[in-house]
Amino acid sequence: MRTHLKPLAAACGALLLATALTACGSGSAADDENAVTVYSADGLKGENGDGWYDRIFKDFEKKTGIKVNYVEGGSGEMVQRALREKSNTQADVLVTLPPFIQQADGKGLLQSYAPAGIEHVAAADKDENGRWTAVVKNFFGFVYNKKELKEAPRTWEELLAGKFRNKVQYSTPGVAGDGTAVVIKAIHDFGGEKPAMDYLKKLQANNVGPSSSTSKLAPKTDKGEILVANGDVQMNFAQSTSMPNLGIWFPARGAHGTPTTFSLPYAAGLVKNAPHTANARKLLDFMLSEGPQRQVSAIGGGFTARTDIRATDENATELARIMKGVEIFRPDWKDIDENLDDYIDAWKSATGS
Repeated sequence: MRTHLKPLAAACGALLLATALTACGSGSAADDENAVTVYSADGLKGENGDGWYDRIFKDFEKKTGIKVNYVEGGSGEMVQRALREKSNTQADVLVTLPPFIQQADGKGLLQSYAPAGIEHVAAADKDENGRWTAVVKNFFGFVYNKKELKEAPRTWEELLAGKFRNKVQYSTPGVAGDGTAVVIKAIHDFGGEKPAMDYLKKLQANNVGPSSSTSKLAPKTDKGEILVANGDVQMNFAQSTSMPNLGIWFPARGAHGTPTTFSLPYAAGLVKNAPHTANARKLLDFMLSEGPQRQVSAIGGGFTARTDIRATDENATELARIMKGVEIFRPDWKDIDENLDDYIDAWKSATGS
């Protein structure tokens, strides 16, 4: 059975804190020696306590007695928070999407650690210096309203049609990981930055406007407030259990093009100068261990990060069907990390955002 995952209501400003975390303004989670604090991008925690994080954190606490304190936000938001706290580190583990995990490493926020089982993670899904590794594999994608549209759009170009006026929305590049992925895929599919920005400038006529959270777009799509939005396969697949009108698709370039996507994993790293380094290592080991990895598709609606595990549950079968016929390309993450600010500036200029 699929599980509906959706970020919980925000608390303490823009961030979500699990009940295990010390209440806002009443102290620091870093003060508790028998704890570990996770800063994570949204998508893996269940609205009703039934997500992958909910299950594995509970199992980890039961196994080790170590309490997991959880802080959630957008990918860029989590990196910026960790950066602001660099002189007084609060987080032990950082989980975020590319290119923000590379950004975190480039800003000196991560330290090397190779969790048990990392040898079973593909080279493309881990850092060669051991500063981060995928814990849940995932892919970038789009969603559409199956009730209003008899079939999914097939191409980028279709989204320029009049019927999509004020019915398209994507999350903000540079803020949300999935929003940044829109720019990355467009640059790949259109063959360069300029043609990609030319297209996104045209699309702006139909675009509702920026959204800091990708997860908020699926409910709007399901209700028909918009018809198309960006997302990612893991989050949207999980959301589709409670959102029956939600369909997943991948844009192609041109009528004869092939649908494309790229790996957008939840990547975890050990935070430099973490207050609970030993506990963080234990959690990273546990997240990548066989038991939690076998639960990724069945509970979380995602893909195991380990190449030696072949999930056969119902969700895994359906996920394989969704990905059939989709070409997977590998972005040049080094180039993206080095030029991300320029790409975001180009997007802002093209769209007037």
